[in-house]
Amino acid sequence: MNSEFGTRNPELAYLIAVLPGPAPEEGRDQLAELKELLATAGARFAGQMVQHRARPAAATYFGKGKLKELKAELDRLEPDLVVAEDELTPTQQRNLEARLGLRVIDRTALILDIFAQHAHTAEGKLQVELAQLRFNLTRMRGQGTELSRLGGGIGTRGPGETKLEVDQRVARKRIGTLKQRLRDVLSSRQIMRRARLTSGMPLIALAGYTNSGKSTLLNALTAGGAAAGDRLFETLDPTTRSYQFNGQAFIVTDTVGFIRKLPHQLIDAFHSTLEETIAAHLILHVADACLPESELKDEINVVELVLDDIGAGSIPRMLVLNKADLAGEQKAFLRRAWPDAVLISARTGSGIDKLRLRIRRFFASRLRSMELFFPHGNGNVIGQVFKIGTDVKIESQPGGVLVRARLPQEAAARFSRFQRR
Repeated sequence: MNSEFGTRNPELAYLIAVLPGPAPEEGRDQLAELKELLATAGARFAGQMVQHRARPAAATYFGKGKLKELKAELDRLEPDLVVAEDELTPTQQRNLEARLGLRVIDRTALILDIFAQHAHTAEGKLQVELAQLRFNLTRMRGQGTELSRLGGGIGTRGPGETKLEVDQRVARKRIGTLKQRLRDVLSSRQIMRRARLTSGMPLIALAGYTNSGKSTLLNALTAGGAAAGDRLFETLDPTTRSYQFNGQAFIVTDTVGFIRKLPHQLIDAFHSTLEETIAAHLILHVADACLPESELKDEINVVELVLDDIGAGSIPRMLVLNKADLAGEQKAFLRRAWPDAVLISARTGSGIDKLRLRIRRFFASRLRSMELFFPHGNGNVIGQVFKIGTDVKIESQPGGVLVRARLPQEAAARFSRFQRR
C-alpha cells in the first residue's frame, strides 16, 4: 500500500473535467468536491479547466482544441500533475501524459491515495492495497521496447517472460494473497457480527456522505473515542460502540463515508466493511444540514443510491440532519423538505437526546409482548431479558419466576420455549 501525496512538500495539482450540458450558473463550482479531495490528499490547487461536451474524447479525454488550450495553461502554471474528475481509461491516461508532459491521475487514483493515508487497521490496509492493485493492474505498461510483449512466430520469439508480464503475474499473485487474508479477517468479523445479532440488542448503522459528521455523532451517542476530523474519509475502518438509554442497550456502528462516483474497486474491496450496514436493524442516514439546498439534496440522493447498490435498500432508515447549529435561516427549509428528519448538532450535543428517543421509539414499535416462565436456575437467561427487553416485570412463583416483557421480534424466538401458553 502506498500514498502519492502525503509528502513534506505538497504537490501542485491542476484539475480537469469533461461535463455534459451547458456551463452552470455563475458562482457554482462544479469541481468543488474534487478540490476538497485534493486538499484531503495533501496537495495544493493550481487551477482548473472544464470542457462541456456530451462525453469525453475516447483517446485524449479533452477534445483537440481544448487539449491545446490546456497544454498552454499548464506550461504557464507549471504544476506537478494533472487530476481528472472522471476515471480515465489506460489509453486516455497514457495519451494525456504524452501530450501534456506531466503525470496524470484520475479521481479514483486520488481517492485511493486518500484511503492509503487514512487506513490504520490491518484490515483497512489490506482493503486499500487490494483496491490499488486491482486498479493499477490494467494500467501496467512497458517503458519502451525492453518491457513490451515480444511478437510470436519464427524470428520474433523472445527469451521468455518480459518484465511487464512478470510485474502483472506478481500483482495477480499478491491480489490472490490479499483476498485470502481478507477472507480470514471476514470470518472473524462475521463471528462478531453473529454474536451481536444473536444478542438481540438493537443494531444501528451510521451511513452518510463523507465528512457529514458520522464519527462525531457516534461519539456523541456513545461517549466513544472514534476518530473525528474535518476531512473527507477521516474514518475508513468500521467502529462499533454501545450505549444505554432509558435502561435499554443499543449497538451503533460507523462505517466508511460515501461519495459521488464511489469507485467500484472500493465497493468491492470494502465489502466486509459495508456489510456492517447491511446487518443493521436501522440505518441513521447522516447528512450535512448547512450545505446549500441543491447540494444537500444531491448528497442525500447519492447516499440513497449507494445504500441500494450494496443491498441495504430494504433496511429502515432515519434521516439525521447534522450541523443544524450552522444552518441558520435554512432550518425552515430543512423542516419543510424533510419533516420526518431529526435536526441535531453532534458537535454541541443539541438534539442528541431527541434522536435517542426517536431511536428508542422506532425499536419499541418492533417489540412483542411476551409472558415467560423460567424455572429456578435460569438466572443468566433472565438477565438477557433485562438486557434487551423493555417494561420488564418479574414475579416469583412456585418453581420459578414469571417475567413479563416486551422483546425485539428477532429475539423473541430465543425465549419461545419459556413462553407461557
